[in-house]
Amino acid sequence: MSQAPSKVVTKDNVGSILERALDAGQGILRLTPTWVPRSFLHPGRRLKLHPDDYYAFGAHRGGIDERWFASTTEAANEGREPDEGLSYIRFEGQRFLLRDAVEEAGARLIGQEMFGKYGRWPVYSKFFDNMGPIPHHMHQKHEHAKLTGQEGKPESYYFPPQLNNVDNNFPHTFMGLEPGTTKEQVRRCLENWHKGDNGILYLSRAYKLQRGTGWLIPPGVLHAPGSLLTYEPQWGSDVFGMFQNIVEGRYVPWDLLVKDVPPDKHQDLDYIIEQLDWEKNVDTHFKEHHYLEPIVDESQSGPGYTDRWVVYGRIDGEQLFSAKELTVEPGAKCTIRDPGASGWITVQGSGRIGPLRLQTPAMIRFGEEPDDEVFITYEAATAGYEVENTGTEPLVALRYFGPDVHENLPNVGDHRR
Repeated sequence: MSQAPSKVVTKDNVGSILERALDAGQGILRLTPTWVPRSFLHPGRRLKLHPDDYYAFGAHRGGIDERWFASTTEAANEGREPDEGLSYIRFEGQRFLLRDAVEEAGARLIGQEMFGKYGRWPVYSKFFDNMGPIPHHMHQKHEHAKLTGQEGKPESYYFPPQLNNVDNNFPHTFMGLEPGTTKEQVRRCLENWHKGDNGILYLSRAYKLQRGTGWLIPPGVLHAPGSLLTYEPQWGSDVFGMFQNIVEGRYVPWDLLVKDVPPDKHQDLDYIIEQLDWEKNVDTHFKEHHYLEPIVDESQSGPGYTDRWVVYGRIDGEQLFSAKELTVEPGAKCTIRDPGASGWITVQGSGRIGPLRLQTPAMIRFGEEPDDEVFITYEAATAGYEVENTGTEPLVALRYFGPDVHENLPNVGDHRR
């Protein structure tokens, strides 16, 4: 583990070092941790960050409660660092932005089809870790996000057992609205924003979170994530609107409700409510349509290794992102072939991927660069890469993919078959 941040290579000089890194890693690139604070949340302290470093950005910025993976998406935080939310590639004591690398060699890194359509790696994932629940909120649909020059954000959840040794304060998530709820009831909640608890949770229902399961959440759907550490593959956007004004005694300012609303609509309650996907919020079979359990991919499993789908399904008919959990038993190795690039984070054990070492850290100092995260380029994924467990416990890793990658992606509900 490197003990100090590597030297940053500027965008204009990325080409040559990227070529060397691709050659040395056989198409697999080492990434460094990307930490993100949230001023309005309380860190859950399961990110393996050193206890002294949770406020490394300064107490005024809030505690670090997120680690982003293979991200080319900027965090939409007030007072943010210039590179906040962006992942770096590490090579030969230097580092450079994954975003710059994709701009430099997009076809090699993410495939010509994806690069041609989006011009970027259009997704990211994170660990999201809080002591308690967060406000009932939604992420805008594309039609609303584009009014502020942004993109909508569907997302997904998986609760990795390896990082959830404790539940913390509220391992339940409110999702959607109780069937039969009216828009007028939601409007009254917004009208009461400055009069104490606005009561939005009286209109919703909570689901107890279960380790090793997940959810698929479309844009425009209200949700108040609970206190299990969550792995979140999602679209490459950081838009949101908070609909709950007080959480565990903490006040949520109106600004966080209208952060991604056009300025002339900041007091327009009808418009704010219009952003919700009403039918999905009041769905009488919400869990049936959004709940996920792992599904073994038999085509990518064999003696000593198992590859499971943990995030799958489509949103409004579109395959936008997906994720898998690979487990390799001690002494075993396997060759994995994927039809697209992926961001990889190791959550248990040690070993190697291609020529690169893998080691799950017990604790990370802010600025350190452990050997637990990589980006598997399109070239490496389609050619096939070897994973070996060189340790004495299972080697477990999560990897997530971009849009339209898999022909055999399961649908929500297929775990019941």
